[in-house]
Amino acid sequence: MMKNGRGGGIRTANIAIAVIMIVAGFAAFAQAGLLDGIFGKSPAEAAKAAGVIETADVVKIPLKTLDSGKALFLRQESEGRQLHYFALKSSDGAYRAALDACDVCFRMNRGYRQEGDLMVCNNCGQTFPSVKIGEIKGGCNPHPLPRKVEGEYLVIKKSDIAAGKDYFARKRS
Repeated sequence: MMKNGRGGGIRTANIAIAVIMIVAGFAAFAQAGLLDGIFGKSPAEAAKAAGVIETADVVKIPLKTLDSGKALFLRQESEGRQLHYFALKSSDGAYRAALDACDVCFRMNRGYRQEGDLMVCNNCGQTFPSVKIGEIKGGCNPHPLPRKVEGEYLVIKKSDIAAGKDYFARKRS
């Protein structure tokens, strides 16, 4: 037990160093994108930030939003179900879109994540190169969505997204 108060400065300095280390650690995780799953934007927030335009019939995604190659994950409600999908610019320069579900693992409703140039099934771990997204159907491939480039936008019909409603019978966990 300290009676003269000496050593209190050391204890305070140690606490300050610990706080700085914790804050620096969180900053490093955030910079690396490792906290996106915990503190990331919702699909609605991501769409708004990306400048996505929705009309009664289509979703228009600015091409410049996809030019980084990072997938943009979005959501549409249809008949009380949340339908998940994504769009990206693949490594060959094509703009692609798919449901965030596949023909095999869709019942688990876990979707995909992006790791570099690959989309990875969050259920089984299968990987798919970006150049195959929207081109190959079946198996654990992301279910393709028809899309077209119009001016500065990737355009997806809402009816095409809604046609995939059976892939989303359960809520996403």
